[in-house]
Order: sequence, then C-alpha cells, then structure tokens
Amino acid sequence: MYSLQIFNRIKYMNTISCKNIVKRFGEYTALNNVSIDVPKGTIFGLLGPNGAGKTTLIRIINQITIPDGGSVYFNGKLLAPEDVYRIGYLPEERGLYKKMKVGEQAMYLARLKGLSSKEAMARLKEWFVKFGIEQWWGKKVEELSKGMAQKVQFITTVLHRPELLILDEPFSGFDPVNVQLIRDEIIKMKESGTTIILSTHNMESVEELCDNIALINKSNLVVTGSVDAIRREHGDNSVEILYRSEDPLHLSSSLLNVASDDIYKGSRRAIIDVVKGTSSQQILSEIISANVDVVSYREMIPSMNNIFIKLVKGEDK
Repeated sequence: MYSLQIFNRIKYMNTISCKNIVKRFGEYTALNNVSIDVPKGTIFGLLGPNGAGKTTLIRIINQITIPDGGSVYFNGKLLAPEDVYRIGYLPEERGLYKKMKVGEQAMYLARLKGLSSKEAMARLKEWFVKFGIEQWWGKKVEELSKGMAQKVQFITTVLHRPELLILDEPFSGFDPVNVQLIRDEIIKMKESGTTIILSTHNMESVEELCDNIALINKSNLVVTGSVDAIRREHGDNSVEILYRSEDPLHLSSSLLNVASDDIYKGSRRAIIDVVKGTSSQQILSEIISANVDVVSYREMIPSMNNIFIKLVKGEDK
C-alpha cells in the first residue's frame, strides 16, 4: 500500500504523462513508443523537425486523435473527455472565422470553454485592454493583419485559465514588440501555476523559457530532460579563458589541455579541453599556477540550436 501511495504521488507531480504512445497512419508510424512527463507548473519544450511527430502527439493530448497504443495521464488519471475544458490549445494553423466580428467570435469561443456570458465578457474586456485592441471588437477577422488575428486567438486560448496550455509556434508572425508581449504573458501564466507545452523551432525561446524539453525525430523520442542538464551532457568539456600575458598559456597538467590560444581584443583567449568531472575550482587553480592574470572564465556549453542540429543529423548518438 505504501509503495502505491508513493507511485500516485509521483504521478501527480506531472500534469501530463504520455506512456509508450504509438500512432500509425496506414503503414506510416507517426509515433513509435514515445514517453514524456510534463512536470506541473513548468514550461516544457516539444522539439523536432517538421514531420517528426510533434503535432500528432499534441493532437493525442487534445483528444483530437486516438493513439494506437499507450496511454495519456492527466494529473495521474487517464485522460478523460471532460479534461478538454482544462486545456488551452493554440495550433500552428490559426483557425478564426474570417467573416465573424472579433468580439462575437471571442465570446463564442469563450462559451465553448464553459464560461458564462457575463464572465466571458469581463475577462475579454480585461485582455483586450491589456493588449490594446479594444477598437477591434466590432471589426471582422478578415480586416485584421496576421499578427492582430494571432493576438485574438491567443486571448481566446487562455481566456478560460487552463491548467494545461499547449502553444504551437506561438511567436510566428509577430514583430519583436509583440513577441515580448506574448513571452511576458507566458511567463506570468507559468508563475501562476499553469503548465505549458511549447512546440517551436525557435531555440532561443527554448533556452529562455523552457525548464524541460523532449526532442522527437523520425517518430522516436531522441532525448528528454532539463534544458541545463541536456546542454551540459552534450558539451565538449571545454572552457574558455581570457587572460593577460605576453606569452601563450602553457600548462603541465593531466587534467587540462590547451586546444587553442590566440590574441583576442587586447588579451589572450585560450580554449582548454578538460577531463570530465574536473571542478571549476581545480581548473582555475591549475591556470593561476601558470602565473597568468585571468580576465574571464566560462564553460563552453553548447546552445540548444547546435544540440538540435547534431541530434537530428545523427552526429551525436
């Protein structure tokens, strides 16, 4: 009994758990035994090249598509039809009715999510004022620019305050000012306890926003875990040292090897290969013993963009 209680507690730490998901379309396998856990109150990046299977997994979580194998759990319980009211989904393909007026459509979508007319109107007014779009209420959707329409659809996606928010390329089509506006709102929602799945090809957004990620390629889960851990795991165990000295850095150490050393902006810049497991304190101690004046020190941790390219190309097994 005790072990079962512990198991249930662990399950409840995740808003969504996908276990061994399989989906086939005829002879084509879109998802091959994919398992992910999305921790509560975090931003989870769902990454992969076009056609990898990301959208299929999102559709399964939204109960638009039924898996051929595996299970999806919402707060530790099997995903149920009524859970749709606790999920907000912004698809990459925007879906507003062009001939409808903005206000009428926003009200219609809010009612579909279970809000009363009074509650929907109050929340819509708040969001329209926040986004500075009050004057759009009576306009038809077809009169709006792509960015304007996306603002409206973002509002209708989050209006019912979903427990789980799924965003598929939410920054597409926005200028930098509005990208920052949407990012700020995403961060606020995370801080208020909302769990967010972010599907994007923008690796800068992944590094800035995501706590954890899963990378799917050719229908298979390639890697999953925290962004920091994955970046460190796929690093080359190198550090960069900027230092002042007339001569190149020479180290007599079994832990460090100078891979390159050159002049850089009035100082010298050395890239040093480090034996895995060597602490920063040990590294700096070895360098200082070489009688150089250290200006800066940083680990050479790869970007998510570089890791994405390596893993998708199969260069990093």
